[in-house]
Amino acid sequence: MTDRVILTFSRQFGSGGSNIAKRLAKELVIPFYDQELITESAKDTGIAPNMVKALEETPTNSLLYAIAAGTAYGGAVTPSTLAALPMTDRVFLSQSDVIRRYANEGSCVILGRCADYILRKDPDVISVYIHRDHDERVHQVAKLYDKTEEKAVEMVKKMDKRRANYYAYYTDKRWGDAKNYDICLNSGVLGEDGCVDLLKTTVNAILTRRKSRR
Repeated sequence: MTDRVILTFSRQFGSGGSNIAKRLAKELVIPFYDQELITESAKDTGIAPNMVKALEETPTNSLLYAIAAGTAYGGAVTPSTLAALPMTDRVFLSQSDVIRRYANEGSCVILGRCADYILRKDPDVISVYIHRDHDERVHQVAKLYDKTEEKAVEMVKKMDKRRANYYAYYTDKRWGDAKNYDICLNSGVLGEDGCVDLLKTTVNAILTRRKSRR
């Protein structure tokens, strides 16, 4: 792919959004970033990778975050800024910086972590939200994680709430609200294959339109 396009993915737990994002990146032959954000953030903050993963999508009520928010969205995060913050905010600010670095390098797919909001001023960003019927997600989670239906219901509820709270805290917007995304797809209706095919077609159509406007 010669024209730059940044695809950010948000997804409900159990919707298959991660697989769709990864497969789309492969179809478009562009980098897919997920675990890399954990690795790079660990390097930047000095926090162990397993701790970074545990702290992801965990908001705080830190007053220091409000002070540092301008740094998060306006430029590189400095070591002194990170050192002054609670670990959860340090992880968010570091990952914000890593996300911008990856986006500046060229076309890519970025999974979660408020990337749609962090890159909201970038004209080449296409934000995607993947959702699915609740019962279908529960069934999928129970199957994937070998859980009872009762446990799967708890997992879905917990993860959805965690992601919603995290998104609301750092963006002041409602997670899953269609108006906050460019494209919203129901993976239960379309299937993962259908979502990938539709997104690939849409991306190519957008790039074609961009060329026609030059």
